[in-house]
Amino acid sequence: MRHGIALPLDDPNVGHEAVRPLSDKGVKRIRKAAKGLRQLDIRFDCILTSPLPRARQTAEIVASMIGKSDRLEEISGLAPESTVDHLLFGLTRYQDRDHLLLVGHEPLLGETASRLLGGRQDAGLRLSFKKGSLCRVEIAGLPPVGPAKLHWVLTPKQLRMLG
Repeated sequence: MRHGIALPLDDPNVGHEAVRPLSDKGVKRIRKAAKGLRQLDIRFDCILTSPLPRARQTAEIVASMIGKSDRLEEISGLAPESTVDHLLFGLTRYQDRDHLLLVGHEPLLGETASRLLGGRQDAGLRLSFKKGSLCRVEIAGLPPVGPAKLHWVLTPKQLRMLG
């Protein structure tokens, strides 16, 4: 899941990119999207989030809505400056878990999904996600072996409509 709408960089309350929180509109929309996610009745073993405030807030709202606040963890592999390889390596700590929700940023989430689905830089497969969108990708294990299976992608509007 990509984080919700954050305050713009030129907002006087924002000193630096790394500290931008969700905007009021972002909070409101993520709450509605989280209600939609709850309607899907997907079980998560844990929710992993980027340490940046906008992703952390998104993850906290979702975790609260689906009753998983005690299963929320920050991992550096989801920070915007991370790489797909770093993220996938970090996820190996969770190989005993079946269902993870990752909350982070673009382009890292799109690049990771593209790589898992068998994409190569030169193959032209490139997924990108709008703020607040969610996709479900199934992999055989961690580290990933073979291509993943894309089950679905939901836009933020679709999630809000479900809620």
